[in-house]
Amino acid sequence: MLLLAIESSCDETAAAVLQDGVNLLSSVVDSQIQVHSPYGGIVPELASRRHIATIYPVVEQALQQAGVRLDQLDAIAATQGPGLVGSLLIGMSFAKAAAYVENLPCIGVDHMAGHLLSIFLGKDTPSFPYIALIASGGHSSIYIVHDHLSYEQIGQTRDDAAGEAFDKVAKLLGLGYPGGPVIAEKAEKGKREAISFPRAWLEADSFDFSFSGVKTAVVNFVNRAKQKNEELNIPDICASFQEAVADVLVEKTIMAARKFGIDRIVLAGGVGANQRLREHLTFRALEEDMGVFLPPKHFCTDNAAMIAIAGYHLFNSGRYEADSIEMDVYSRSPVGI
Repeated sequence: MLLLAIESSCDETAAAVLQDGVNLLSSVVDSQIQVHSPYGGIVPELASRRHIATIYPVVEQALQQAGVRLDQLDAIAATQGPGLVGSLLIGMSFAKAAAYVENLPCIGVDHMAGHLLSIFLGKDTPSFPYIALIASGGHSSIYIVHDHLSYEQIGQTRDDAAGEAFDKVAKLLGLGYPGGPVIAEKAEKGKREAISFPRAWLEADSFDFSFSGVKTAVVNFVNRAKQKNEELNIPDICASFQEAVADVLVEKTIMAARKFGIDRIVLAGGVGANQRLREHLTFRALEEDMGVFLPPKHFCTDNAAMIAIAGYHLFNSGRYEADSIEMDVYSRSPVGI
């Protein structure tokens, strides 16, 4: 069974070909970092224009790498949401058109489901159920993943997501965009305990996240230092900020695993590529006698391979819209994806 998947939810145009749900024949990603870097964040209109320019060559390259023709496919999957509606429409419209021409099923995939199943793109995979932490630019969420098609959200961000906080702090410090990689690089030379930035634990039994407070704390710290004409130690600020974010992400995930009696934890999303977060989660899980499963870093950031995994299981189960031409995209995930 051959499935082509397309991802265009935000600032990457991606395509992948998956065989029989397990063999990834190709995965191509066109990043828009250079497009958005001058603005310190994603400009939706520019993202849409870039998707229009790259969608065809990216899909063509994925098919060529896989050694597959369009008429050999059994189905096409595309990200339906959540994300930037303009960007989503380009990937979904392309998928619908190709599916219509070849008389193939067109499967709408939730982007979050892709992240939750991205662990199956690696060699070390968990059994069900497992606790999954998704940490990215737009999402900080905890799920119980019951099987390939059933996911229960038990925690989410209330304001700034983890990746969003990284981007804003990086912009404040003049480090560029995207913020995650550059802050992680600077943090390697800093001291994690140098500055005591706050951790927002919220209510005692809450699995939700809030990172606007720690972001504001960094802003205040920098402003006070400038008012006193004190030199800023950028590595220490980055290391201390990164540790504050990682602490909350890790401890709430461990707390969720304890509460629901699940000893398997999966990390996903773009921030899941952060080395300190990976180390911290692994260490704490070992202390709690839990297993941690980490996708390869290149499958943490947005990609079409994870959309292919989720699309394959929807196809196999028959849980997709039969009249795909009428399928629409959405900016936020529906309840109970």
